[in-house]
Amino acid sequence: MKSMDLTGSRETTEGIPGVDTTGADVRIVTSGGRCIAAHTHVLASASTVLEKQLERPEKRRTTSGGGRTIRILGVPCDAVSAFLSFIYTSRCSAEEMERYGVHLLVLSHVYCVGRLKRECERGLARMVTAESVVDLVQLARMCDAAYLKMRCLKVLEGGFKEVETTEGWKFLQVHDPLLELELLQFLDDAETRKKRRMRSRDEQGLYMELNEAMECLEHICMEGCTTVGPHDGGPPNQTKKGPCQRYSTCMGLQQLIRHFATCGRKVHGGCLRCKRLWQLLRLHSSICERPEPCKVPLCEQFKMKLSVEKKGEDGKWRLLVRKVVSAKAISSLSQRERKLNHNPTKVVGWDDEDFSATQQKHEIFSFGTF
Repeated sequence: MKSMDLTGSRETTEGIPGVDTTGADVRIVTSGGRCIAAHTHVLASASTVLEKQLERPEKRRTTSGGGRTIRILGVPCDAVSAFLSFIYTSRCSAEEMERYGVHLLVLSHVYCVGRLKRECERGLARMVTAESVVDLVQLARMCDAAYLKMRCLKVLEGGFKEVETTEGWKFLQVHDPLLELELLQFLDDAETRKKRRMRSRDEQGLYMELNEAMECLEHICMEGCTTVGPHDGGPPNQTKKGPCQRYSTCMGLQQLIRHFATCGRKVHGGCLRCKRLWQLLRLHSSICERPEPCKVPLCEQFKMKLSVEKKGEDGKWRLLVRKVVSAKAISSLSQRERKLNHNPTKVVGWDDEDFSATQQKHEIFSFGTF
Protein backbone atom coordinates (compact mmCIF):
# COMPACT_ATOMS: atom_id res chain seq x y z
CA MET A 1 0.00 0.00 0.00
CA LYS A 2 1.42 3.38 -0.98
CA SER A 3 0.92 6.75 0.63
CA MET A 4 2.47 10.19 0.39
CA ASP A 5 4.37 11.90 3.20
CA LEU A 6 4.60 15.65 3.75
CA THR A 7 7.35 16.15 1.24
CA GLY A 8 5.41 14.35 -1.45
CA SER A 9 7.89 11.47 -1.73
CA ARG A 10 6.57 7.96 -1.87
CA GLU A 11 6.98 5.84 1.30
CA THR A 12 6.11 2.20 1.83
CA THR A 13 3.43 1.65 4.44
CA GLU A 14 3.15 -1.88 5.82
CA GLY A 15 -0.04 -3.68 6.65
CA ILE A 16 -0.85 -5.60 9.81
CA PRO A 17 -0.06 -9.32 9.45
CA GLY A 18 -3.24 -11.31 8.90
CA VAL A 19 -5.41 -8.19 8.61
CA ASP A 20 -6.93 -6.65 5.48
CA THR A 21 -5.92 -2.99 5.54
CA THR A 22 -7.66 -2.02 2.33
CA GLY A 23 -9.03 1.50 2.67
CA ALA A 24 -6.74 2.35 5.59
CA ASP A 25 -6.73 6.05 6.36
CA VAL A 26 -4.25 6.23 9.25
CA ARG A 27 -0.48 5.74 9.33
CA ILE A 28 1.17 4.53 12.55
CA VAL A 29 4.80 5.67 12.58
CA THR A 30 7.13 3.67 14.84
CA SER A 31 10.59 4.32 16.28
CA GLY A 32 12.35 2.52 13.44
CA GLY A 33 10.75 4.74 10.84
CA ARG A 34 8.32 2.04 9.72
CA CYS A 35 4.74 2.97 8.88
CA ILE A 36 1.81 0.67 9.55
CA ALA A 37 -1.55 1.20 7.91
CA ALA A 38 -4.73 1.17 10.03
CA HIS A 39 -8.34 2.34 10.05
CA THR A 40 -9.65 5.29 12.02
CA HIS A 41 -12.87 3.65 13.15
CA VAL A 42 -11.07 0.53 14.43
CA LEU A 43 -8.51 2.48 16.45
CA ALA A 44 -11.12 4.87 17.81
CA SER A 45 -13.41 2.04 18.95
CA ALA A 46 -10.55 0.23 20.71
CA SER A 47 -8.93 3.16 22.52
CA THR A 48 -10.32 6.43 23.80
CA VAL A 49 -6.80 7.88 23.74
CA LEU A 50 -6.35 7.08 20.05
CA GLU A 51 -9.84 8.41 19.38
CA LYS A 52 -8.95 11.79 20.88
CA GLN A 53 -5.70 11.89 18.92
CA LEU A 54 -7.58 11.20 15.71
CA GLU A 55 -10.15 13.89 16.48
CA ARG A 56 -7.47 16.49 17.18
CA PRO A 57 -6.80 18.86 14.25
CA GLU A 58 -3.57 17.96 12.49
CA LYS A 59 -2.00 21.25 11.49
CA ARG A 60 1.30 20.22 10.03
CA ARG A 61 1.12 16.68 8.69
CA THR A 62 -1.54 15.35 6.36
CA THR A 63 -1.33 12.75 3.63
CA SER A 64 -2.35 13.43 0.07
CA GLY A 65 -5.42 11.29 0.58
CA GLY A 66 -6.52 13.15 3.68
CA GLY A 67 -5.23 10.45 6.03
CA ARG A 68 -3.73 11.08 9.43
CA THR A 69 -0.47 10.11 11.14
CA ILE A 70 -0.03 8.83 14.69
CA ARG A 71 3.40 8.31 16.18
CA ILE A 72 4.01 5.48 18.65
CA LEU A 73 7.63 5.85 19.65
CA GLY A 74 9.88 4.42 22.33
CA VAL A 75 9.05 0.73 21.79
CA PRO A 76 10.21 -1.81 19.19
CA CYS A 77 8.45 -1.71 15.82
CA ASP A 78 7.34 -5.34 16.12
CA ALA A 79 5.77 -4.58 19.52
CA VAL A 80 3.68 -1.82 17.88
CA SER A 81 2.69 -4.29 15.16
CA ALA A 82 1.63 -6.84 17.80
CA PHE A 83 -0.30 -4.09 19.61
CA LEU A 84 -2.24 -3.16 16.46
CA SER A 85 -2.78 -6.82 15.63
CA PHE A 86 -4.46 -7.32 19.03
CA ILE A 87 -6.70 -4.31 18.43
CA TYR A 88 -7.93 -5.92 15.21
CA THR A 89 -8.03 -9.59 16.22
CA SER A 90 -8.21 -9.59 20.06
CA ARG A 91 -5.46 -12.22 20.01
CA CYS A 92 -1.86 -12.22 21.18
CA SER A 93 0.37 -15.22 20.60
CA ALA A 94 2.50 -16.77 23.33
CA GLU A 95 5.63 -15.88 21.38
CA GLU A 96 4.60 -12.23 21.13
CA MET A 97 3.77 -12.15 24.82
CA GLU A 98 7.15 -13.64 25.71
CA ARG A 99 9.10 -11.24 23.49
CA TYR A 100 7.06 -8.04 23.84
CA GLY A 101 4.96 -8.53 26.99
CA VAL A 102 6.56 -5.60 28.80
CA HIS A 103 6.12 -3.25 25.83
CA LEU A 104 2.55 -4.41 25.23
CA LEU A 105 1.68 -3.74 28.86
CA VAL A 106 3.03 -0.21 28.57
CA LEU A 107 1.16 0.40 25.31
CA SER A 108 -2.09 -1.03 26.68
CA HIS A 109 -1.79 1.19 29.74
CA VAL A 110 -0.92 4.36 27.80
CA TYR A 111 -3.69 3.87 25.24
CA CYS A 112 -6.24 2.41 27.68
CA VAL A 113 -6.78 -0.95 25.97
CA GLY A 114 -8.09 -2.80 29.01
CA ARG A 115 -8.42 -6.28 27.55
CA LEU A 116 -4.83 -6.32 26.31
CA LYS A 117 -3.67 -4.97 29.65
CA ARG A 118 -5.30 -7.88 31.49
CA GLU A 119 -3.76 -10.35 29.04
CA CYS A 120 -0.32 -8.81 29.56
CA GLU A 121 -0.67 -8.87 33.34
CA ARG A 122 -1.53 -12.57 33.33
CA GLY A 123 1.17 -13.37 30.80
CA LEU A 124 3.90 -11.49 32.68
CA ALA A 125 2.71 -12.89 36.02
CA ARG A 126 3.54 -16.38 34.74
CA MET A 127 7.08 -15.25 33.91
CA VAL A 128 8.00 -13.60 37.23
CA THR A 129 11.29 -14.94 38.63
CA ALA A 130 13.68 -13.85 41.34
CA GLU A 131 15.82 -12.15 38.69
CA SER A 132 12.97 -10.22 37.07
CA VAL A 133 10.71 -9.51 40.05
CA VAL A 134 12.21 -6.11 40.88
CA ASP A 135 11.90 -4.84 37.31
CA LEU A 136 8.36 -6.17 36.98
CA VAL A 137 7.18 -4.72 40.28
CA GLN A 138 8.45 -1.31 39.17
CA LEU A 139 6.65 -1.75 35.85
CA ALA A 140 3.45 -2.85 37.62
CA ARG A 141 3.56 0.22 39.83
CA MET A 142 4.02 2.59 36.89
CA CYS A 143 1.29 0.93 34.83
CA ASP A 144 -1.12 0.49 37.73
CA ALA A 145 -1.13 -3.28 37.14
CA ALA A 146 -2.52 -4.58 40.42
CA TYR A 147 -2.61 -8.26 39.46
CA LEU A 148 0.99 -8.28 38.26
CA LYS A 149 2.14 -6.37 41.33
CA MET A 150 0.45 -8.85 43.66
CA ARG A 151 2.12 -11.75 41.86
CA CYS A 152 5.49 -10.02 42.18
CA LEU A 153 4.92 -9.46 45.89
CA LYS A 154 4.07 -13.16 46.32
CA VAL A 155 7.34 -14.15 44.64
CA LEU A 156 9.20 -11.59 46.75
CA GLU A 157 7.60 -12.94 49.92
CA GLY A 158 8.37 -16.55 49.05
CA GLY A 159 12.02 -16.08 48.09
CA PHE A 160 13.35 -12.79 49.41
CA LYS A 161 16.78 -14.24 50.25
CA GLU A 162 17.29 -15.11 46.59
CA VAL A 163 15.90 -11.78 45.37
CA GLU A 164 18.17 -9.88 47.77
CA THR A 165 21.26 -11.16 45.95
CA THR A 166 20.15 -10.08 42.46
CA GLU A 167 21.48 -7.08 40.59
CA GLY A 168 17.96 -5.70 40.33
CA TRP A 169 17.61 -5.45 44.10
CA LYS A 170 21.06 -3.85 44.45
CA PHE A 171 20.12 -1.31 41.78
CA LEU A 172 16.85 -0.65 43.62
CA GLN A 173 18.68 0.05 46.88
CA VAL A 174 20.78 2.74 45.23
CA HIS A 175 18.27 4.38 42.86
CA ASP A 176 14.82 3.87 44.40
CA PRO A 177 15.04 3.65 48.21
CA LEU A 178 11.35 4.56 48.57
CA LEU A 179 10.26 1.47 46.64
CA GLU A 180 12.75 -0.61 48.61
CA LEU A 181 11.19 0.69 51.84
CA GLU A 182 7.69 -0.09 50.52
CA LEU A 183 8.66 -3.67 49.66
CA LEU A 184 10.39 -4.22 53.00
CA GLN A 185 7.31 -2.86 54.77
CA PHE A 186 5.16 -5.32 52.81
CA LEU A 187 7.40 -8.21 53.86
CA ASP A 188 7.19 -7.15 57.49
CA ASP A 189 3.40 -6.85 57.29
CA ALA A 190 3.18 -10.23 55.57
CA GLU A 191 5.13 -11.85 58.39
CA THR A 192 2.87 -10.19 60.93
CA ARG A 193 -0.25 -11.41 59.09
CA LYS A 194 1.19 -14.92 58.91
CA LYS A 195 1.80 -15.00 62.66
CA ARG A 196 -1.69 -13.62 63.29
CA ARG A 197 -3.26 -16.32 61.10
CA MET A 198 -1.28 -19.04 62.84
CA ARG A 199 -2.28 -17.71 66.25
CA SER A 200 -5.92 -17.49 65.21
CA ARG A 201 -5.80 -21.05 63.84
CA ASP A 202 -4.27 -22.34 67.06
CA GLU A 203 -6.88 -20.53 69.14
CA GLN A 204 -9.71 -21.88 67.00
CA GLY A 205 -8.26 -25.37 67.43
CA LEU A 206 -8.28 -24.89 71.20
CA TYR A 207 -11.93 -23.80 71.18
CA MET A 208 -12.85 -26.80 69.04
CA GLU A 209 -11.09 -29.08 71.53
CA LEU A 210 -12.93 -27.42 74.38
CA ASN A 211 -16.22 -27.98 72.58
CA GLU A 212 -15.30 -31.63 72.10
CA ALA A 213 -14.50 -31.88 75.81
CA MET A 214 -17.94 -30.44 76.63
CA GLU A 215 -19.63 -33.01 74.40
CA CYS A 216 -17.63 -35.86 75.93
CA LEU A 217 -18.41 -34.62 79.43
CA GLU A 218 -22.15 -34.69 78.70
CA HIS A 219 -21.77 -38.11 77.07
CA ILE A 220 -20.01 -39.55 80.13
CA CYS A 221 -22.33 -38.01 82.72
CA MET A 222 -25.57 -38.80 80.86
CA GLU A 223 -24.85 -42.07 79.05
CA GLY A 224 -21.72 -43.44 80.61
CA CYS A 225 -18.62 -44.70 78.84
CA THR A 226 -15.96 -47.40 79.35
CA THR A 227 -15.09 -46.81 83.02
CA VAL A 228 -17.34 -43.98 84.24
CA GLY A 229 -21.13 -44.14 84.26
CA PRO A 230 -23.89 -41.60 84.86
CA HIS A 231 -24.09 -40.04 88.29
CA ASP A 232 -27.43 -41.79 88.92
CA GLY A 233 -26.26 -45.26 87.83
CA GLY A 234 -23.42 -47.72 88.18
CA PRO A 235 -20.29 -47.90 86.02
CA PRO A 236 -20.81 -49.47 82.60
CA ASN A 237 -19.83 -53.03 81.87
CA GLN A 238 -16.55 -52.83 79.98
CA THR A 239 -17.07 -56.21 78.32
CA LYS A 240 -20.33 -55.07 76.69
CA LYS A 241 -19.53 -51.42 75.98
CA GLY A 242 -16.68 -50.53 73.66
CA PRO A 243 -14.86 -47.17 73.57
CA CYS A 244 -16.59 -44.17 71.96
CA GLN A 245 -15.40 -42.56 68.76
CA ARG A 246 -13.54 -39.78 70.60
CA TYR A 247 -11.46 -42.27 72.48
CA SER A 248 -8.53 -40.07 73.47
CA THR A 249 -10.60 -37.13 74.75
CA CYS A 250 -13.21 -39.34 76.44
CA MET A 251 -10.64 -41.52 78.20
CA GLY A 252 -8.76 -38.44 79.38
CA LEU A 253 -11.93 -37.02 80.90
CA GLN A 254 -12.77 -40.32 82.58
CA GLN A 255 -9.31 -40.47 84.13
CA LEU A 256 -9.76 -36.89 85.31
CA ILE A 257 -13.16 -37.66 86.85
CA ARG A 258 -11.84 -40.75 88.65
CA HIS A 259 -8.91 -38.76 90.01
CA PHE A 260 -11.24 -35.97 91.15
CA ALA A 261 -13.40 -38.45 93.05
CA THR A 262 -10.48 -39.82 95.05
CA CYS A 263 -8.13 -36.83 95.35
CA GLY A 264 -7.61 -35.62 98.88
CA ARG A 265 -6.31 -32.17 97.97
CA LYS A 266 -9.16 -31.14 95.63
CA VAL A 267 -9.29 -27.69 94.07
CA HIS A 268 -8.62 -25.59 97.15
CA GLY A 269 -5.72 -27.82 98.08
CA GLY A 270 -3.84 -26.89 94.91
CA CYS A 271 -4.28 -30.07 92.80
CA LEU A 272 -3.77 -29.03 89.18
CA ARG A 273 -5.75 -31.91 87.69
CA CYS A 274 -8.72 -31.20 89.98
CA LYS A 275 -8.61 -27.53 88.97
CA ARG A 276 -8.79 -28.53 85.32
CA LEU A 277 -11.94 -30.57 85.86
CA TRP A 278 -13.40 -27.80 88.01
CA GLN A 279 -12.84 -25.35 85.15
CA LEU A 280 -14.43 -27.74 82.66
CA LEU A 281 -17.48 -28.16 84.88
CA ARG A 282 -17.78 -24.39 85.21
CA LEU A 283 -17.44 -23.95 81.45
CA HIS A 284 -20.14 -26.54 80.84
CA SER A 285 -22.54 -24.73 83.18
CA SER A 286 -21.86 -21.46 81.33
CA ILE A 287 -22.99 -22.92 77.99
CA CYS A 288 -25.58 -25.43 79.22
CA GLU A 289 -29.11 -24.50 78.13
CA ARG A 290 -31.04 -27.55 79.31
CA PRO A 291 -34.32 -26.53 80.96
CA GLU A 292 -34.48 -29.75 83.00
CA PRO A 293 -31.94 -30.55 85.74
CA CYS A 294 -28.61 -31.39 84.12
CA LYS A 295 -26.84 -34.64 85.00
CA VAL A 296 -23.39 -33.08 84.77
CA PRO A 297 -22.08 -32.68 88.35
CA LEU A 298 -22.25 -29.18 89.86
CA CYS A 299 -23.96 -27.74 86.76
CA GLU A 300 -26.98 -26.41 88.67
CA GLN A 301 -24.81 -25.07 91.49
CA PHE A 302 -22.56 -23.20 89.05
CA LYS A 303 -25.61 -21.74 87.27
CA MET A 304 -26.99 -20.41 90.54
CA LYS A 305 -23.63 -18.95 91.47
CA LEU A 306 -23.20 -17.36 88.04
CA SER A 307 -26.66 -15.79 88.18
CA VAL A 308 -25.73 -14.13 91.48
CA GLU A 309 -22.26 -13.02 90.39
CA LYS A 310 -23.10 -12.18 86.78
CA LYS A 311 -22.21 -8.51 87.07
CA GLY A 312 -18.77 -9.28 88.40
CA GLU A 313 -18.05 -12.08 85.95
CA ASP A 314 -14.57 -12.02 84.41
CA GLY A 315 -14.53 -10.55 80.88
CA LYS A 316 -11.97 -13.12 79.72
CA TRP A 317 -14.22 -15.91 80.91
CA ARG A 318 -17.22 -14.48 79.01
CA LEU A 319 -15.08 -14.27 75.88
CA LEU A 320 -14.01 -17.89 76.31
CA VAL A 321 -17.65 -18.98 76.65
CA ARG A 322 -18.60 -17.11 73.45
CA LYS A 323 -15.72 -18.68 71.55
CA VAL A 324 -16.65 -22.20 72.69
CA VAL A 325 -20.31 -21.60 71.76
CA SER A 326 -19.15 -20.44 68.31
CA ALA A 327 -16.99 -23.56 67.96
CA LYS A 328 -20.01 -25.64 68.95
CA ALA A 329 -22.04 -24.09 66.16
CA ILE A 330 -19.27 -24.76 63.63
CA SER A 331 -18.97 -28.33 64.87
CA SER A 332 -22.70 -28.95 64.55
CA LEU A 333 -22.66 -27.72 60.92
CA SER A 334 -20.01 -30.27 59.98
CA GLN A 335 -21.40 -33.09 62.14
CA ARG A 336 -22.92 -34.99 59.21
CA GLU A 337 -19.65 -34.96 57.32
CA ARG A 338 -17.78 -36.18 60.39
CA LYS A 339 -20.20 -39.07 60.78
CA LEU A 340 -19.72 -40.09 57.16
CA ASN A 341 -15.96 -39.79 57.12
CA HIS A 342 -15.04 -40.58 60.72
CA ASN A 343 -12.60 -43.40 61.26
CA PRO A 344 -12.66 -44.57 64.90
CA THR A 345 -9.31 -44.40 66.64
CA LYS A 346 -7.68 -47.73 67.24
CA VAL A 347 -7.90 -48.75 70.90
CA VAL A 348 -4.57 -48.81 72.65
CA GLY A 349 -3.55 -49.58 76.17
CA TRP A 350 -4.12 -46.93 78.85
CA ASP A 351 -2.12 -46.59 81.99
CA ASP A 352 -3.34 -44.28 84.79
CA GLU A 353 0.21 -43.35 85.66
CA ASP A 354 0.92 -42.22 82.07
CA PHE A 355 -1.88 -39.67 82.05
CA SER A 356 0.10 -36.47 81.59
CA ALA A 357 -0.54 -33.21 79.75
CA THR A 358 2.92 -33.25 78.23
CA GLN A 359 2.75 -36.87 77.07
CA GLN A 360 -0.74 -37.13 75.50
CA LYS A 361 -0.99 -35.82 71.94
CA HIS A 362 -4.68 -35.00 72.35
CA GLU A 363 -4.46 -33.71 75.93
CA ILE A 364 -6.92 -30.83 76.05
CA PHE A 365 -6.89 -29.85 79.68
CA SER A 366 -3.73 -27.70 79.88
CA PHE A 367 -5.51 -24.47 79.02
CA GLY A 368 -3.55 -21.27 79.20
CA THR A 369 -6.88 -19.46 78.71
CA PHE A 370 -8.20 -20.19 82.17
